[in-house]
Amino acid sequence: MPRNEVASSVVDVAAELAVEVPSGLIGGLPPPAVGPPFDEDPLPSSHGPAAGPPVSNARLGMMVFLAFEGMFFAGLIGAFLVLRLGSPSWPPLGQPRLPLLVTWVNTVALLFSGITMRSALRASKIGDRKGLTTALSGTALLGTIFLVVQGSEWVRLIQHGLTLSAGIYGATFYTLIGCHGFHVLGALIWLLIVRFGSIGGRVSARSNIGVELCGMYWYFVVGLWPVLFLLVYLI
Repeated sequence: MPRNEVASSVVDVAAELAVEVPSGLIGGLPPPAVGPPFDEDPLPSSHGPAAGPPVSNARLGMMVFLAFEGMFFAGLIGAFLVLRLGSPSWPPLGQPRLPLLVTWVNTVALLFSGITMRSALRASKIGDRKGLTTALSGTALLGTIFLVVQGSEWVRLIQHGLTLSAGIYGATFYTLIGCHGFHVLGALIWLLIVRFGSIGGRVSARSNIGVELCGMYWYFVVGLWPVLFLLVYLI
């Protein structure tokens, strides 16, 4: 084959195999990638700022504490039921009967304190300091009335012979009802601390965790009382 024909064939094949180079390529290298500025998030979130945990550590701790308290009272109630069901007569002969009428009134007072506590929680969330102080004062007053009335009834029962050493009836009564009374007293002290703290301006709509925790504990002692009242006084 002549030399000129060979050269022409090589040129034709090279033309067929040629690849078009994009105009943006300089010297055969791709242009540098352009990213977002250094002060911007490369993967912006469409959900806004990161949200906190659904339940704060303080609330979670209070829930765990109340769970332990519930198990404690469940054990006391279980022991009370075992002793009562194993007794031939309840209350035993010769033991004074528990006062029902005054305890009914006392129960209503304690249940109503749950409503005033709810008003206190609502006032704390909206930053109503006056409403918060008023509601906490009403709750503390009702709790004090409950303890005073219950204490006065205990004195009368002791005078009529119902003591811890009088038998299983007196021992179970003062153990179960007394433990609840001490819990109400602890909740009342905590409530008074929160109440005076609200006067000093240490409770606001943004920092009301103290009121919420106190309210959770107050709801516990209020909700527990109807169960005890039913088992010990009515059945």
